[in-house]
Amino acid sequence: MARTDRFQGHDYYNIDELLSEEHLLARDAVRSWVSQEVTPIIEDYADKAEYPKHLVKGLAEIGAFGPSLPAEYGCGGMDEISYGIIMQELERGDSAVRSAASVQGSLVMYPIYKFGSEEQRRKYLPKLASGEMIGCFGLTEPDHGSNPGGMITNIKDDGDCYILNGAKMWITNSPIADVAVVWAKDEDGKVRGLILEKGMKGFSAPEIHGKWSLRASCTGELVFEDVRVPKSNVLPNVKDLRGPLSCLSKARYGIAWGVIGAAMDCYDSALRYSQERIQFGKPIGGFQLTQKKLAEMITEITKAQLLAWRLGTLANVGKATSAQISMAKRNNVMMALEIAREARQIHGGMGITNEYPCMRHMMNLETVLTYEGTHDIHLLITGMDVTGFNAFK
Repeated sequence: MARTDRFQGHDYYNIDELLSEEHLLARDAVRSWVSQEVTPIIEDYADKAEYPKHLVKGLAEIGAFGPSLPAEYGCGGMDEISYGIIMQELERGDSAVRSAASVQGSLVMYPIYKFGSEEQRRKYLPKLASGEMIGCFGLTEPDHGSNPGGMITNIKDDGDCYILNGAKMWITNSPIADVAVVWAKDEDGKVRGLILEKGMKGFSAPEIHGKWSLRASCTGELVFEDVRVPKSNVLPNVKDLRGPLSCLSKARYGIAWGVIGAAMDCYDSALRYSQERIQFGKPIGGFQLTQKKLAEMITEITKAQLLAWRLGTLANVGKATSAQISMAKRNNVMMALEIAREARQIHGGMGITNEYPCMRHMMNLETVLTYEGTHDIHLLITGMDVTGFNAFK
């Protein structure tokens, strides 16, 4: 059943005044697209546990794939704040939609741009930007999640090819991807990036079923059994773990913005419901405890907006550190999850139904709390940054 989008934006501290005309145009365009294309159908796709693949063309048209990569490769050529705002508006629709764009732009296109050859850039980036190709990113393994350096996926030299063996797990878009950027250890133990294409012998991508979260996202594995990868498909400009970690920083930055959209959607729905739902002879928004919830929600959203905006200004001049990105990702995701839970309470029993977005966002955000670095891992990254001691070893 199609649903009408009643969302109103929320900007308690007039943060729009800090944004450029380009930022506002990007936001309004993506917000309108989400209202027309995502909101009416997303509950049904989440219910069916099906990815709305038909949205890929629209995501490309609104510039959601690699918006801050150079225009010469068919990308947006926008700044990092524009990229963040686009992710915010997409996640307001659903975390699965933002994940699809985030993976394509930050985890597939970015490493090809940053670490690839000019030939690789020109071959893949325009097709990924236009949505002609869908990509995925293979780092996490069945036994190595928070510790990617322990990966066992490996390549062995075989003349003009490498022989790839191993497996990756929890890979967004893998079952439908045309290309995969995969990270593996070479015979010297160095981490290398490879571009795999669908159809390579020994390369499969089975789908993962049974998810209660990110149900409108397509998630799977990557399995490599003696896959022959031409050496021309190896990313030439990276030979260590800093390669995939820099991609994750780019994606985490987008998440720090994106989850604000989910939080705003939950707050917006809860605020409206509190003004319309009558109990004890008056709207529930007139009761102190409901007002407490709503006041705390908009306060936390505002703090997260300011954190993301400042992070964006630092990113625009190349000064955003990975530790600063970790802080924003951790803070903003937990903020959004707590708001989703409180918003669900304001909706009462109706909050668990798909007539309202809170429960769907809440389930999605449980995954966002874990992927791209868990809540606890990001806490320890901040701890290491402020103390100088590494708690991972």
